[in-house]
Amino acid sequence: MPVFFQKYILLFALLPSVLLAQQKASISGTIKTKNGEPIEGASVSVFGKPGGTTSDANGYFSLSIPANTDITIVLSFIGFNPIKQTFNLPPGTKKQLIFEMEKSNIILPELTIEEEKNRGTNMQTINPKLVNKIASPSGSFEAILKTLPGVSSNNELSSQYSVRGGNFDENLIYVNDVEIYRPFLVRSGQQEGLSFINPGMVESVSFSAGGFDAKYGDKLSSVLDVKYKEPLETAGSATLTLQGGSFHLEGSPGNHRFTHITGIRYRSNQYILKSLDTDGDYKPTFFDLQTYLTYDISEKWEISFLGNAARNHYKFIPKSRQTEFGTINQALRLSIYFEGQEFDRFETYFGAVTNTWKPNKDLTLKFITSTFVSFEEETFDIDGYYLIDELERDLSKDNFGDVAFNRGVGGFLQHARNYLDARVGNVEHKGKLNKRNRTLDWGIKFQHEQINDELNEWNMLDSAGFSIPHPPDSVGYTKPELQPEQEIIFPYVLKTNITMQSNRGIAYLQQAWRWETSDSAKITLTAGVRANYWDFNNEAVFSPRSTLSLKPNWKKDFLFRFSTGFYYQPPFYRELRNFDGTLNKEIKAQQSIHFVLGSDQNFRAWNRPFKWTTELYYKLLNNVIPYELDNVRIRYYAKNNANAYATGIDFKINGEFVKGVDSWASLSVMKTQEDITDDYYVDYYNSDGEKIIKGYTLNNVVTDSVITKPGYIPRPTDQRVNFSLFFQDYLPGLPSLKMYLTLFFGSGLPFGPPSYERYKDTLRMPPYRRVDLGFSYDLLKEGKKWKEGSKNPFKKFKSIWASVEVFNLLQINNTISYLWVKDISNRTYAVPNYLTSRQLNVKLHFEF
Repeated sequence: MPVFFQKYILLFALLPSVLLAQQKASISGTIKTKNGEPIEGASVSVFGKPGGTTSDANGYFSLSIPANTDITIVLSFIGFNPIKQTFNLPPGTKKQLIFEMEKSNIILPELTIEEEKNRGTNMQTINPKLVNKIASPSGSFEAILKTLPGVSSNNELSSQYSVRGGNFDENLIYVNDVEIYRPFLVRSGQQEGLSFINPGMVESVSFSAGGFDAKYGDKLSSVLDVKYKEPLETAGSATLTLQGGSFHLEGSPGNHRFTHITGIRYRSNQYILKSLDTDGDYKPTFFDLQTYLTYDISEKWEISFLGNAARNHYKFIPKSRQTEFGTINQALRLSIYFEGQEFDRFETYFGAVTNTWKPNKDLTLKFITSTFVSFEEETFDIDGYYLIDELERDLSKDNFGDVAFNRGVGGFLQHARNYLDARVGNVEHKGKLNKRNRTLDWGIKFQHEQINDELNEWNMLDSAGFSIPHPPDSVGYTKPELQPEQEIIFPYVLKTNITMQSNRGIAYLQQAWRWETSDSAKITLTAGVRANYWDFNNEAVFSPRSTLSLKPNWKKDFLFRFSTGFYYQPPFYRELRNFDGTLNKEIKAQQSIHFVLGSDQNFRAWNRPFKWTTELYYKLLNNVIPYELDNVRIRYYAKNNANAYATGIDFKINGEFVKGVDSWASLSVMKTQEDITDDYYVDYYNSDGEKIIKGYTLNNVVTDSVITKPGYIPRPTDQRVNFSLFFQDYLPGLPSLKMYLTLFFGSGLPFGPPSYERYKDTLRMPPYRRVDLGFSYDLLKEGKKWKEGSKNPFKKFKSIWASVEVFNLLQINNTISYLWVKDISNRTYAVPNYLTSRQLNVKLHFEF
C-alpha cells in the first residue's frame, strides 16, 4: 500500500479519539483545611456519575470531566463539610483550584475526628469542641484526655495525667510545633492554676499513648500535639461560670493575609476548695492571656507569633481541719487547729516566632525561635496543733460516734521560702517533603536552659511537749548552765541554692512510605531516628523508631498497627536534684523500649457508626530514676539505680450509642514495677523470735537480724485497672436539652510512710471513683434562621447555651495523699487527705 494512503488511514483511525479528547476538560487542584494543611484521601467525584478520584498526601487531585456541560463536582472527607461546585468548561480546558474544607459542626468526636490520614499511625485525634461540654472542676483542656484509654488521673483539681505507668514529667505537649513547659514547684492540684492550652483557640488535637514517631521529642510516655486556629472570618466566644470566665476573639480582616486569635481566661477555685477537709480562707486567682497571629508576606512565606502570659497566685489561711478515718473496729478522728498562711506565685511567659516558607506545594520549611520564662515562689509558715481521738463504736452507748478517749496530742510547724527562676530558649528548623507515596520529615534544634533555685524548707514535729526526735534533757545536772549546748533535730530539712546552665542539641530524620497492594490492601511504614546531646553530662543518645500499619481489603473495615522504638528521656532540672538539694552530674537519660500492637475496626450497629480499638503494649525501662509521688509533687532520687517495666492492654469502644451524638468507654489493665538495684532493709528479731516493731513489741532487745533485698515493687503510678466513660444523651422530643456524664474508676495507687525508702511504698490507697454530670440547654441553636430585618439583639450570636453541672455526684471521698502524725507512744497514723466533695456549678456559653 502506498505511503500516501497509509497516512490517511492512520488519520481517520485517530480522528475519533482526537474529537473525543476535544469534548473533555479537566479540573485539578489542592484540598486543604482552613489552617492550610493538605487533606489526604478526600473523595472527588461528579455528582450523579460513577467513578471519581481521591487526593494524595499533598491534597492534590486531577479529574477529567465532560466539556460544554454543567457538571457538579463534590468534595467530601470524614469530619468535614462537603463542598459542591458547578462548572461548565470549554473543551480542552485545564482548570486549577484550591479548595478549603471546613470542619463539620456535628459532634462526633472519635468517628469524625480520627481522620484516615492518622489511622495508620499511633496518633488519635480529639474533637476540641467537646471540652466545654465535659463537666470538670478543673475546667482544663486535659479533662478530655483523662477519658482516653491508657490515660489516668486521680486528681480532679489538676490537669496532670499519667500514661501507661509513667508520671506527668514523661509526657510531651506541643502547641504549634513548640514544646510547652509547666511550673516546677507546684505540689498540689489547688495551687496549679490554668493549663497552657486554651480550648477556645484550638483547631485540632492529636494524642499518642506510646509508640509515637521520631519527629516527636525525647520523653518516655506520650505526646499531645495541639494546633491553634488560623481563622478566615470574625468570630468569638465567651464562657461564664461560678469559678470564673473566658473570652476569645478571632478574625482575618481585609484580604485574609493577616489572621488573629486571642484568648483571656480568669479562674478562681475558691468555691470548689471550700469543700475540702481543711477549713480556711482560700484565695486562688488564676489568669492568662494568649494570642496567635499570622501574616502572609507572600504566597509562599508566612510568619506567625504565639504568645502567652500567665499569672497563677494561691493564698491560703488555714483555720481548722477534722478528718475521720480508720476502721469499724478502730474509728479515729484527727482534729487540727492552724495558725499561719501560705502564699504561692507562679508566673510564666512564653513567646514563639515561626517563619514558614513553602517554595512549592511539596516542600514546607519552618524556622522557629521560642522562649519560656517562669518565676515561681512558694512561701508558707503553718503551725498546727492536733488531737487524735478514738470514737465510741458501741451502738448501745449514748455517746456512740463521739470521742471515747484521746490517743495523743501534738503539733507541727511547716516552713518554706522557695524561689525558682527558669529560662528555656530554642532555635530550631523543621522540614517536610511530600512526594507521591512518601513523606520525609526532618528537624534540628538548639536549646539553652538556665535555672536559679533557692530552697529553704523544714518541718518540726512535736508530740506531748517535745520535739520528735528530741535531744537529751538536763536531768542530773547540778549546774544546768554547764550543760552542753543542745540542738533541736528536725525530721525534714532542705536548704540549697543552685544555679545551672546547660545546652542541648537535637535532630531527627523520618520517612513514611505508603503502598497499595494488588488486592487493594493499604500498607504504611514510618521509620526514623532521633539524636540528642546534653552538655551537662556529655551524653548523646540515639532513638530509632518505626510504625507499620496494614489495612487489608476485607469486607469488614479492620486496620492493624505495630510500633516499636527506643525512647530516651534526658533529665531536666528536677530529675537532677536529690532530697538534700544537691545535683547529680553523673545522671544519665532514662530509656524505654516500646512494643505496641494495635488494631481498630469500624463497624455499624443499630444502623449507626461505631469503632472498636485495642492496643497491647510492653515497655522495658532501663536507667530508671526512682521518685516519690505526693499529690502532684514528684521528688526524684536523682540516681539511675532502677530497672522497670510496664505492660498492659487498652480497649475503647466509641460510637452513636444515642443516635446523632457520640459517646465512648475506655478500659485499661496495666502493671508497672521497678527494681531498685542497691536497696535493702534489715529486720531485727528479739529473743522470742518476734520481729521488733517499735511501739508494738514489748521485747525490743535485738538478738538476730535478716537483710532482705525487696526486688521488684510497684511503681508510684501502678494503677492496675482504670475505667472511664463519656456519655451523651438528649431528650428525643427536645434535642436542645442534652446530658453529659463522665465516670471514672481507678484501682488504688501504692503509697508508704514519708521515709524516702521506696521499698516501703507497697500499701494501697482506696480506689478513685467519681461521677460528674452536666445538663445543657440550647438557648439559641446554631443555624437558626432570622427573619429579614429582625432587630433581635441575639441575632449577632451564633449559639447560646446554659448548663448545670454536678461535680462528684455520688459524694465519694477520694484520697489523694496522706498526712502522717504520731501519738505519745510514737505510733504513726496515716490520715487521708480527701479531694473535693459534691459541688454544683452553672455555666453560660456564647458563640458569635
